[in-house]
Amino acid sequence: MNTNCELEVADRDGVFPERFYCTTNLPTEVYLDGDWVPVEDPEMDCGIVIDRGGPRSMPVSDVRAGAQVVVGTRGVRVTAPPRVVQAASFEFMASAVSSEKPKAVQIAEVARAMRRVRAAGQRILWVVGPAVVHTGAAPDLAALVEAGWVNALFAGNGVATHDIESQIYKTSLGVSVENGEVAHRGHEHHIRTINAIRRAGGIAAAVEAGVVKAGVMHALVTHKVPFVLGGSVRDDGPLPDTVTDVIEAQRRMRAEVHGVGLCLVIASMLHGIATGNLLPGTVPIVCVDIHGATMTKLLDRGSLQGKAIVTDVGLFLRELRAALAALETSK
Repeated sequence: MNTNCELEVADRDGVFPERFYCTTNLPTEVYLDGDWVPVEDPEMDCGIVIDRGGPRSMPVSDVRAGAQVVVGTRGVRVTAPPRVVQAASFEFMASAVSSEKPKAVQIAEVARAMRRVRAAGQRILWVVGPAVVHTGAAPDLAALVEAGWVNALFAGNGVATHDIESQIYKTSLGVSVENGEVAHRGHEHHIRTINAIRRAGGIAAAVEAGVVKAGVMHALVTHKVPFVLGGSVRDDGPLPDTVTDVIEAQRRMRAEVHGVGLCLVIASMLHGIATGNLLPGTVPIVCVDIHGATMTKLLDRGSLQGKAIVTDVGLFLRELRAALAALETSK
């Protein structure tokens, strides 16, 4: 016989009751008044709060005194993902992370998945690192934004800074994006870029004023694609759009994962893991990096839905853009 979940009242802001139920990112239900009710927005390392809208995941930093919090495990049900059954006891290249798998096949699969997600009315979330700019792939990502394949983007201060630097100075971290040579006094370019954007009043204002005329950030602004720049203690400047309060950055990221049907993590370990922590376990994650360890770390932190493509991110974005264009042509 099913029994209702056990509830206790939070006695202070930012603190769960001692026996709070600690969530996973898997589909979760709680038993309330004779029914199993799904928990909204399943997210790992949270608690479950019952309010007028029903049960939902909530981080400890957001709980307020007086909230009804699920405690213990009674009346809580989690649906585990199906186990992957190996076809044989011995297989070549069967590991989750391998640099030897055929890249063209993997990229084509990603392109098809993106088209399915968009056709279903779901959102595609991108999490990117500065290597996207350093490898010369920013124009490809900007083109994907313009084509509607990017519905939200998470990054750090560096991605935006170097993308804008590449438009103003034609360098990324002082290295020419045209010939790969170190520019004279190029080490100053990123901080001069930050200063110019601060003077303009922010990225959107700089785009409107014509200070920034192209690039990823320009495409995001002009196509009204939401982005969150999460700060770091190592940031220069930072840009005025960078969220330096990590709890506030989490909140803004959490607000953008609603309706996401696919997440692409491109050369970003820390922001990638942070995003994986926010996403339900039912949302596929594709992690692209030259280092397989990035994907391993993501998997080790509970994002078991992740798939890895070990390759140069510049080559990946160029090929993905071509694969998506081919799919659109073949309609």
